[in-house]
Amino acid sequence: MAAGQAPQNAGEYISHHLTNLRVGEGFWTFHIDTILMGWFTGLLGLGAFYLIARGATSGVPGRVQGFIELIVEFVDDTVKGVFPGDRKFLAPLALTIFVWVFMMNLMDLLPIDWVATATGATGLSYWKPVPTTDLNTTFAMSLTIFLLTIFFSFKAKGAGGFAHELFTAPFGNNPLLWIPNLALNIIEYVAKPVSLAMRLFGNMYAGELIFMLLGVMGTLAALSFGGMLAGAAAGLLYWAWAVFHILIILLQAFIFMVLSCVYIAMAHEHH
Repeated sequence: MAAGQAPQNAGEYISHHLTNLRVGEGFWTFHIDTILMGWFTGLLGLGAFYLIARGATSGVPGRVQGFIELIVEFVDDTVKGVFPGDRKFLAPLALTIFVWVFMMNLMDLLPIDWVATATGATGLSYWKPVPTTDLNTTFAMSLTIFLLTIFFSFKAKGAGGFAHELFTAPFGNNPLLWIPNLALNIIEYVAKPVSLAMRLFGNMYAGELIFMLLGVMGTLAALSFGGMLAGAAAGLLYWAWAVFHILIILLQAFIFMVLSCVYIAMAHEHH
């Protein structure tokens, strides 16, 4: 669809908004909108924390500083409940995950037609503003957590201890149980990043799709009395869903952060 060309029906409307801005072919296809929006939201969150920390005072904090301190303490207490050991690495990682995922999810509250109009005016035919509705983003983050769990497993148990655990947990060290133990552990290791990525992607994708369905009602409503009523109802439902969606955005960021911490904490455990 050319830039600025309006969708003619509901199918075209939804398909247009679900299409990424891509370059390359096959495996080397890059979703430019996902990459740029991921960097933008990350820098936005980092910049906000930096500016607030730079202006922080040791006396009675202002509202914004107090809010940021509340977030930091909340994340630190959450990590402490999951992993009572040294949190010098895990607490900053958890804060980064929570803020970044929240900022990426927050883009879902931007009205999709406004985004399409703005990007279309610059000559871009497609632009998905929510990075977490792209499996590339959620799997990249979950695979990073997966690699960290492997790293900390080796660090805590050594190569020998890690291999021993693969073949002896959870059923015991009887040689007849080595294969079942290995198969179960492989399934567990694979299931963690897959479930972590799919949970975030599925919830955010479903939320975005509901916004699109409501947008279809408003954008494609006929210019009649019934059509105007449908458009008005769609507008009210759109903003009502946006208010409720704020809870989903926060919850998904929290769940991704907690599960990431749990998986890394489990890597330190000996069986």
